[in-house]
Amino acid sequence: MNYETSIGAGGTRPEDPLAVDIGGEDAPSNRIWWIAGVVLALLAIGGYIYSHRQAAGGSAAASAGVEQVVTVVSPGRTSVSKAVVASGSLAARRELPVGIAGEGGKVVSVLVDAGDWVKAGQVLAVVDRSVQSEQIVAQSANVSVADANARLAQANLDRAEKLVDRGFISKADIDKLTATRDGAVAQVRVAQATLGQLRASAARLNVVAPNAGLVLTRGIEPGQVIGPGTGVLFSIAKDGEMEMQAHVSEADLAAMTVGENATVVPVGSQQTFTGQIWQVAPTVNKDTREGVVRIALAYNPALRPGGFATATIRSGRVDAPLLPESAILSDSKGSYVFVVGKDNKVERRDVATGVVTENGIAVVRGLTGSERVVLRAGGFLNPGDKIKPVAAKAGSEG
Repeated sequence: MNYETSIGAGGTRPEDPLAVDIGGEDAPSNRIWWIAGVVLALLAIGGYIYSHRQAAGGSAAASAGVEQVVTVVSPGRTSVSKAVVASGSLAARRELPVGIAGEGGKVVSVLVDAGDWVKAGQVLAVVDRSVQSEQIVAQSANVSVADANARLAQANLDRAEKLVDRGFISKADIDKLTATRDGAVAQVRVAQATLGQLRASAARLNVVAPNAGLVLTRGIEPGQVIGPGTGVLFSIAKDGEMEMQAHVSEADLAAMTVGENATVVPVGSQQTFTGQIWQVAPTVNKDTREGVVRIALAYNPALRPGGFATATIRSGRVDAPLLPESAILSDSKGSYVFVVGKDNKVERRDVATGVVTENGIAVVRGLTGSERVVLRAGGFLNPGDKIKPVAAKAGSEG
């Protein structure tokens, strides 16, 4: 049987599986627009990728090509006074402990307090002496009795001597009367000595200042019973003189000499005090490898014994590079500077600083002085950064 093949409205054969029906008479035109849209989209994507890569490459190139302009300085070496910074405690230069010299007793009154100035021999506290006073009265009476006996013995002797020539008194009797008189006189001396001893013992009941100075501590109150075993009742700074006991390393101790000046700053105070070394320890602590340098200070209320202080001791001179504060950086590892190395790349150099002068800070370790050191903006650099160094102008180092 024969069948006729017909053409559909779209002009394609229905049995063709690859045929696409885009419908109607405008099918060729729609197909062209669809292809054009796809092409435009592909071109847009490609352009975006290309421009992004170009921008990234250009930025990297720009970043790699820019070098920071940095001011550098070659400090050289300058002779400056060597300074040693040490810490330690404040104390009285000569602290005098004061106790009871006599047998003691009940304290009647205390006449001074901590912070008072006293004179040598001034009474600090009075101890009850009622018993001693009665003993003194009794002994005074004994002295009177002995003195009366001595006068009587002398009168008897005088009368006997007048009767010797008449034969009423023998030579032996005169000798006895002379011995009696001498014994009576000796008894007077004994009684007087005992009286003096009692008076001295009573006087020792007072607690007195052995020297003029400043009362640092008071450890006695009225009503307290004291004795030879009580211990220190007062402590006095002789003439009010103070000192700082600065602890310095064994190496620095060897350079210290008596008479060198030092500047002392107590903790918590903005005041500075000038003193002089009056004693350098002859020994070194075997555990800390430090010695004590004692710095004499004049009295000032801000200098409180037992307080903590820092001392800057000027000891000789040293040749060292001087750098402004802006060139020296610090972190958890310590102080450091940036120096210009090979190919103008910066390198970190650890340093140790010393005395601070009007012209800068002395670098006592880490630099020879011939290096080119970054003067400013070191905080914006990292080791290995390449820079364009520019020498600092004269007078601009500070």
